[in-house]
Amino acid sequence: MISWTEALGFVLALVMVGCSIRELHWSWPLAILSPLLYFFVFKDSLLYAEAGLQLVFAVLALWGWWQWLRPGEDQQPALSLQRLPRQGWMLVGLSLGVLWPALAWLLLTYTDSDVAWWDALPTALSLIGQALLGRKYIENWLIWIAVNVLSVGLFAYKGLWLTCVLYALFIGLSVLGWREWQKRLAQP
Repeated sequence: MISWTEALGFVLALVMVGCSIRELHWSWPLAILSPLLYFFVFKDSLLYAEAGLQLVFAVLALWGWWQWLRPGEDQQPALSLQRLPRQGWMLVGLSLGVLWPALAWLLLTYTDSDVAWWDALPTALSLIGQALLGRKYIENWLIWIAVNVLSVGLFAYKGLWLTCVLYALFIGLSVLGWREWQKRLAQP
């Protein structure tokens, strides 16, 4: 059964991603509200890493909002779209190699999760994707595609059907975000 919390979180999350694709800073307040609603949805479904991630998302949204709004030296936005350098990809791989098993261990040790490793993987990738989005690295969209594909399966397993639809839509929106940011990055 779909709760009002899941339904409202669904709508806010879609608007949030639409704003992110357009580089509208209004995505960030929505990135606070939607995760707070989804915290309860995931907690009630015993998806503790996903629930905890929602709280982290809400806090990181404050950082991302500040990153996108702070002025640079010429009073223009301090951040512009950029590509992740090779060293950045190495850091992404190292971060995933540390975060995924660490989160799985926490879930196995301290919760009654029945999908600890499966819950931990998209959570670890989401933390990485959020950091890349906050710094306007175009590759954040590739990370989100992977997160969303994994999450559809996880949420289907848990019977969160509206959230499955949301994450399936997120796959398409992430592809759209990737393409839109590539076009903008190519413009002089």
